[in-house]
Amino acid sequence: MYEHDTDGVMVRVEPDYLEEESSPDDGRFVWSYTIEIENHTDQPVQLVSRKWVITDSMGRTEHVQGRGVVGEQPVIQPGERFRYTSGAPLRTASGFMQGSYEMRRQSGEVFAALIPGFSLDRPDDRASLH
Repeated sequence: MYEHDTDGVMVRVEPDYLEEESSPDDGRFVWSYTIEIENHTDQPVQLVSRKWVITDSMGRTEHVQGRGVVGEQPVIQPGERFRYTSGAPLRTASGFMQGSYEMRRQSGEVFAALIPGFSLDRPDDRASLH
């Protein structure tokens, strides 16, 4: 699991390779990632938009941005969390994702909550020490 705290907003990421949706012979590798956003501040925060940078193992980069996540712009109350799962296909067997959420505090202040960079690796391809 990967995590990063930005001004009291904790973002955790857990990626998972989806073997059943992938087709390596066709150059299609699919991962899901579960995100948990926890509000450790004393006021509600709203996730307004997202920005992603997705890089495959050949260095090809895709920028993705849009309103909210999974069709929502959730308001997260102090001490509460919001969790969702989404996915990312790549043309290579590994890659890397990083990004940020535009968050708005109840006071109107807008800030970027960083999404920690995380690797997309198939379980059998992970390096191990011998």
